[in-house]
Amino acid sequence: MQLDASDRAFLSELLEVIFGNPFSAERMAKIQRLAPGWSVDELIRDRSILAGVVTKRLARYASNGVVSRLRFAGEDQRLIEYALLYEAYVHAFPLFDRLTNEQANRSGAPIEVSFANEVLGDLVGRGFSQNQATHYFAVFFQLRRAFYFLERQLVGDAPSMRQLRLALWNNVFTHDLQDYERTLWNRMEDFSTLLLGETGTGKGAAAAAIGRSGFIPYLPDKRRFAANFADTFIALNLSQFPESLIESELFGHRKGSFTGAIDHHRGLFELCSPHGVLFLDEIGEVGGPVQIKLLQVLQERVFTPLGDHEKRRFTGRVIAATNRSLTELRSGNHFRSDFYYRLCSDVITLPTLRQRIMERPAELEQLVRLLVQRMTGDSNDEIANRVLETLRSDLPRDYPWPGNVRELEQAVRRIILTGHYQGDRASPPQSSEEGFVDAVRAGALSADELVGRYCAILHQRSPNYSTVASCTGLDRRTVRKHVLRFGHQS
Repeated sequence: MQLDASDRAFLSELLEVIFGNPFSAERMAKIQRLAPGWSVDELIRDRSILAGVVTKRLARYASNGVVSRLRFAGEDQRLIEYALLYEAYVHAFPLFDRLTNEQANRSGAPIEVSFANEVLGDLVGRGFSQNQATHYFAVFFQLRRAFYFLERQLVGDAPSMRQLRLALWNNVFTHDLQDYERTLWNRMEDFSTLLLGETGTGKGAAAAAIGRSGFIPYLPDKRRFAANFADTFIALNLSQFPESLIESELFGHRKGSFTGAIDHHRGLFELCSPHGVLFLDEIGEVGGPVQIKLLQVLQERVFTPLGDHEKRRFTGRVIAATNRSLTELRSGNHFRSDFYYRLCSDVITLPTLRQRIMERPAELEQLVRLLVQRMTGDSNDEIANRVLETLRSDLPRDYPWPGNVRELEQAVRRIILTGHYQGDRASPPQSSEEGFVDAVRAGALSADELVGRYCAILHQRSPNYSTVASCTGLDRRTVRKHVLRFGHQS
């Protein structure tokens, strides 16, 4: 069979939706074109709307009520294949979500997948081989898990948070899902990630979302997946250990390898699942010898426990994080450049809470209501409203939240316990330059404010109008006007 021109054009655009990042505005615009007459809110709330449109399009190509990929050839077959996969994936949404919920807090062996044979049988009936169906079933579960963790664990509608979810999705699947599906789905261990951000911004949550979203093969003979995604993420805060013990924690040791080694010990590289992620927090705190050994693991994918001579292979991914800026991290000789270049396949910066609030003031209320719900187990509007009112009365409007979301979480707890929160008084006040950078990142400055506050900051560094004029290319009188107007904000 051949597709008619209209259906071929429709399915070609559907292909862009299928392979598009679900957190991108461009993808939603394409969905709206394919499903006209539906609002964005309706399309977000009910993902089956577009699948219904696809089903109607494909109905004319059915034989005995079934559309088979085998009845087509060439590019038409490819378009039909992905349309059928999209249908099957969307119809299985609730089943995969239920499986994710059931498995999320259950360590140990993965649970049996009761609906697998139904989905696999449907795919085989549409012309896919058993091996193809089994592979795509595992891809379905990975896609749904990734969306589940990125959407539910990294909440917030500020532009910087939307951009963060988009970046993390690309980190799991690359920016081109077609390349991932063709060749990279079982090779992602070669891609390391460095997460940057102030303390409390949620680097651990971002790493966990990546770590629980990796590809895990499905084993049809056992009716379960090869690993439990709840166990595929292992985290280690390197700052909690003295340098002498970090190597043992990471690589393990043999009995008698050093004083106090009274038994064999398996390190985290050995314990990490082949389908998992090892998260190394505070990577900026480790010294040169450990960096060299980590570099060897990233380069050669092998490690050796202390006191042993046998090399072991590591097949998981490595994610590292630091609260230092890249400039601070790489200045001096503390952090090796060759180690940095092995870590930085992807570098993702998490936004501060003050940046998020600056971009979207309603972000604070959204987070408070979510935190109250998690703490009380219910959407308790009375408690949430009381917390919000206390924050408004006890803190200045421009409070910088130096501890970020982690501080906000404790602020909510303290208000529930004591009825007040006076802020982190021990934290140094935010500098004018930090506030300026936050405002730039948030896109909160007009052109006049941008130039004016920049002039004021330069004048703080060197209180000479002529010097500032030379740096900015402005005339001296304009600089003076900006400094007098904006100097109080610096």
